[in-house]
Amino acid sequence: MGIGDASPSENQSAHKEQRDETTPLLPVKAEEEDGIHEFNGASFSGAVFNLSTTIVGAGIMALPASIKMLGIIPGILMIILVALLTEASIDMMVRCSHQAKITSYGWLMGDSFGQWGRIALQASVVINNIGVMIVYMIIIGDVLSGTSTAGVHHRGIFEGWFGPHFWNSRPVVLLATTIFVFAPLVSFKRLDSLRYTSALSVALAVVFVVITAGIAILRLIEGTAEIPKLFPEIHELNSIWELFTAVPVLVTAYICHYNVHSIDNELEDRSQTKPIVRTSLALCSSVYVATSFFAYLLFGEGTLSDVLANFDSDLHIPFSSVFNDIVRVSYVVHVMLVFPIVFFALRLNLDGLLFPTSRHISHDNRRFTIITVSLLAVIYLAANFIPSIWDAFQFTGATAAVLIGFIFPAMIILRDSYGIATKRDKVLAVTMIVLAVLSNSVALYSDAMSIFYRKVEA
Repeated sequence: MGIGDASPSENQSAHKEQRDETTPLLPVKAEEEDGIHEFNGASFSGAVFNLSTTIVGAGIMALPASIKMLGIIPGILMIILVALLTEASIDMMVRCSHQAKITSYGWLMGDSFGQWGRIALQASVVINNIGVMIVYMIIIGDVLSGTSTAGVHHRGIFEGWFGPHFWNSRPVVLLATTIFVFAPLVSFKRLDSLRYTSALSVALAVVFVVITAGIAILRLIEGTAEIPKLFPEIHELNSIWELFTAVPVLVTAYICHYNVHSIDNELEDRSQTKPIVRTSLALCSSVYVATSFFAYLLFGEGTLSDVLANFDSDLHIPFSSVFNDIVRVSYVVHVMLVFPIVFFALRLNLDGLLFPTSRHISHDNRRFTIITVSLLAVIYLAANFIPSIWDAFQFTGATAAVLIGFIFPAMIILRDSYGIATKRDKVLAVTMIVLAVLSNSVALYSDAMSIFYRKVEA
């Protein structure tokens, strides 16, 4: 054997080292302190619920405002287009991963672009998921404690029931939610452990859609609903630029790529991944279209960036206050149950950034606890200072989310380290990159100008 040749055992050791460094995932057999616990694989339905829960998070609350900006027809077409592009980008990831027997997004980026590729991906997941979970907390605060928009105060559920008190203020309510709800749920070390809470969260999202649709249809029959605009109103050049600010919200609404490998790894039959992704995207797209259409039909031009805040007013139907509370409570519980799913990927990727060569975080309770508590504290503090979910979505959607969802998968397929890319794949990859860069650059420019003019007017 020559000097430059490595023995099979050395190659295997080097491959294992790369996998340990870049794979923030639980193994199929979880090593516990008292031995090895066999895990027989996640079910199809459990995987669909977990992926759907990753997708249908807080983004659904900002989609009616996007429809208000774009108009009904362009808005619904954009929801469908982003869903199709999301399916294509996930398919690119999964095919490359299965070909090379790669078990994480970070490992896939590292294998294609080296250490800096892995770091770029994991940093993007951390930024995106922290932003998304801050949005979750803002929504919980808005609904339970109330919010003020353009000088108008929208009462929260607790404020409406008991009046304003210190104990139902936003900081106290969010602190109690963090300690008594989030802390126990984020303590699980396996994603499949959350399959039942995921199923419940999807059911609650459907409850929200059904009630909203029922009220909107009733108002439409009675003739009290405002007829929504089908197309955007464009008065000047700035109106066109402002339309692009809806793009990051739509992109963020479908970002689930960081959990695809975790779900894929826990399946007994990995050939089920593609139908699971398609089923989840079809389910979530239906929920998105229905929510956006009926919520905009119900509230018209008064639709807020967080549509849940609209459910504190008179709906002009019998038992209006009861339906308001049912809608808000059901969706707040949904958001609480989505939180640990997104947190799962955040913790694993942050650990991969900070401790790339350490043993898996699930086997180090001290590191697991420190990172979990630190992240909860940061998210809690940020949620008390960021005023609107629209502001948070604009930043994460136009930066980290578009990288995770479209640019990185397209770059992987263009690099084609595994020799599986077709001409169609490469054309689609180039198209995704061009669309993502152009639309989100315009969105960032428009947001920056909007912030600048707000400060000048103030």
